[in-house]
Amino acid sequence: MVRWSNTSKLDLRQIYDYIAKDSVYYAKKVVNDIIDKSEYLELFPNIGRKVEEINDNDLNEIIIYSYRMIYKVVEDGINVLAIVHCRQNLKSEMLDNEK
Repeated sequence: MVRWSNTSKLDLRQIYDYIAKDSVYYAKKVVNDIIDKSEYLELFPNIGRKVEEINDNDLNEIIIYSYRMIYKVVEDGINVLAIVHCRQNLKSEMLDNEK
């Protein structure tokens, strides 16, 4: 099961709002593609690479367009912790470790 933290839900909403200023079509496409990729993680949870900036071997990321989906594989599924732009400096306090 893939679970989205409150932070990651907010990130997704902000991505939609930002892109929708120029194109609602592409905003929907990007958000749907991010969600689709998260569902793919349920089948292949270890497909991502380690997050280099944060010293936590349990954190992984996959790149979708210009965004990094940061997630953690847990016993009963996948926890999506944040969606950040590739140019953004990632800090551990940006990640929501709740379920």
